[in-house]
Amino acid sequence: MSLKIDILGTEYTINRYDFNNKPEFEKNSWNGYCDEVTKEIALVNMKTFPGCENDSDEKLKKIEKQTLRHEIIHAFFNECGLQDSTLQYGGGWAKNEEMVDWIALQFDKILKAFKECDIV
Repeated sequence: MSLKIDILGTEYTINRYDFNNKPEFEKNSWNGYCDEVTKEIALVNMKTFPGCENDSDEKLKKIEKQTLRHEIIHAFFNECGLQDSTLQYGGGWAKNEEMVDWIALQFDKILKAFKECDIV
């Protein structure tokens, strides 16, 4: 899988790798990540993720879609500058009006990216 999507005017490439082909997966026990420098979203082929070898294709597809949605949100946060202030804590994110407003204002763009990846 190699797909290019638009994230707030920046092109991101989505690639799928076997678990053993990306050191980040094993080192962090991740099944995906978003690299804000290279503009890549890397996803693991869940059939190669330790412990998932016997899971159904349907379950693995759901996990992959959920992971891709998660990483696309990271990409949106990266491209609008929100990642720069994530270490500042002023209360729970669920109560943070800025976050709620951001999601409400950007949702149509997020939905478009999700549709481009067929993960809705």
